[in-house]
Amino acid sequence: MTALLRYQAALLVRSQRWLPPILLYAVFLGVGVQGGQPLLDSLGYTAAFLLPVAAWLVRICVTNEPPAARTVIAAASGPARAHLACVLVASAAAASAGTAATVVVTLISDPVGSDHRKRVPVLEAVGAGLLAVLTCALLGVAVGALTAWPVLRSPGRAVPALLLAALSALVATGSPAQAAVSGLVGGSHSATVHPPTLPLAAAALLGAAATALACALTSRRSP
Repeated sequence: MTALLRYQAALLVRSQRWLPPILLYAVFLGVGVQGGQPLLDSLGYTAAFLLPVAAWLVRICVTNEPPAARTVIAAASGPARAHLACVLVASAAAASAGTAATVVVTLISDPVGSDHRKRVPVLEAVGAGLLAVLTCALLGVAVGALTAWPVLRSPGRAVPALLLAALSALVATGSPAQAAVSGLVGGSHSATVHPPTLPLAAAALLGAAATALACALTSRRSP
């Protein structure tokens, strides 16, 4: 598996297909997060914007190889393991981008509540922000896994499905991402930190289930 992960990571980096989603993430943050804003609000935006980026990265990784190369790798290591490596690399890329963004946002934001008077404990806020980032990344991975090959094979269906599912995951009541982000933004009103541990657990289960389904289907569907 280590060799597969290295191969997929190198393939992603060399392809430069990661640039559009990462640049889009940077643009989202540049528009939505301004210096001096309340820290918890900024961390909430940082996590929310990552969800569609994570889904996009999954789609990039699982479609990065030509069909012939994918067939060779699948024959050598097993189709499920090969697909899992793609998803894991996308997950790591999304989590890394979210972590870096969290650090930058923390440095430029003001550690106060939304009233700009009550102080917010920085380390606790950063911890909650990282948990929210991981929650949104995992839910984005679930969205990407269910809206890309081999679940949806036609780009004409897969891309609109990805966009719609990512939007729904952010705004639907009961969504782990919605709970994590609203917990940060809501905590800003009272200058209290609410770590999204339950949303993270739910997102991890959904991400694992979606990935397992996609990996299982790779054994039954040809590229």
